[in-house]
Amino acid sequence: MSATRVVVTGLGTTSPVGGDVPTTWSALLAGTSGVRALDHDWAAQLGTRIAAEVAVDPTEVLERVKARRLDRSAQLALVAALEAWADSGLGEADIDKDRLGVAMASGIGGVQTLLTNYDALNTKGPRRVSPLAIPMLMPNSPAANIGLAIGARAGVHTPVSACASGNEAIALGIDMIRLDRAEMVVVGGTEAAVHPLPMAAFGQMMALSKRNDDPEHASRPWDKGRDGFVLGEGAAVLVLESEEHAKARGAHIYAEAAGAGITADSHDIAQPDPVGRGATRAMEMALRDSGMEAGDLAHINAHATSTPQGDVAEALAIRNALGDKAAENLVLTSTKSMTGHLLGAAGALESLAVVLALRDRVVPPTVNLDDPEDIGLDVATSKRTLPEGDLAALNNSFGFGGHNVAIAFRSA
Repeated sequence: MSATRVVVTGLGTTSPVGGDVPTTWSALLAGTSGVRALDHDWAAQLGTRIAAEVAVDPTEVLERVKARRLDRSAQLALVAALEAWADSGLGEADIDKDRLGVAMASGIGGVQTLLTNYDALNTKGPRRVSPLAIPMLMPNSPAANIGLAIGARAGVHTPVSACASGNEAIALGIDMIRLDRAEMVVVGGTEAAVHPLPMAAFGQMMALSKRNDDPEHASRPWDKGRDGFVLGEGAAVLVLESEEHAKARGAHIYAEAAGAGITADSHDIAQPDPVGRGATRAMEMALRDSGMEAGDLAHINAHATSTPQGDVAEALAIRNALGDKAAENLVLTSTKSMTGHLLGAAGALESLAVVLALRDRVVPPTVNLDDPEDIGLDVATSKRTLPEGDLAALNNSFGFGGHNVAIAFRSA
């Protein structure tokens, strides 16, 4: 455990349930679903015709000229980052930009730009391919554009680890500050893959829910009737700082980003280890890295995507990592029941929710849990109040390829 404490001083998001942090948080506490039937012409041919698109289109927020030069994934990232940057107050402070970094993740990157330009190449020829295609589609485009917007010079990074990417970016930001490579790091994740090819591909894997006639109830973690995840899009960003730097400038501190655990399953490219060995170790490492005991935890925002195998494996891993007694005393939730699965942005959005849960001492519900699996854990099916005093919580993210990341947070 490093002697340098890392704190959260800014938050930003654009999500399926809200265009910023206040609207997103209010919607999550109210149990509001962002899943809808898709009205795109191309959706009619798909087996799954529902998704969780952002509540506010990024082109309504960004300048038109700027938006046209960015893939949708970078548009979403920039909207969230600018909110978090303004929230942190760093833009108004006298800071050393050589000590400012970015770690912005994406699981898939600029897939919409890639596919749109490939279509243009095939139908209209090479001269119709955009000269901006490469800087738009490259996976590091969101991170690079955030770095340009805020003038970050300590390092601009793009972790790519499928659905664990957003949390891995947070872990990287913690490490950058602890290793004295930066004093401030803008971290998070973004994804914009609601497009016919990714949806068809996930559908062919039998990964998506087919509850087309009831979209708001399609994402149902731990429910016996779950039949796959719902694809979501959006971005979430946290501003991390060394506690010393934040206090010296009088910053508002939301919570401490206390530690991280990263492991790999080496089990299967798509399926989780059925007994959750890697997930267990990631949670144990996050607790050890943060100097916490299992009994310190009041809350976990689980990865729980609404897949038959993954939800059960994670619940087993939580009990194995914490022990039955500690596991019984925490409140578990999955905000994916409302937002769908944001892939590379999921961990960032759910870590943001954990920070707000610690701040407000309230846990958002898991909706659509009508016929629950017996997982031996206390799942909040309505908004739940957390106790007074010092609180700690985890956010879990697991990704295709066997990536496991757990982030530990402590109340400010």
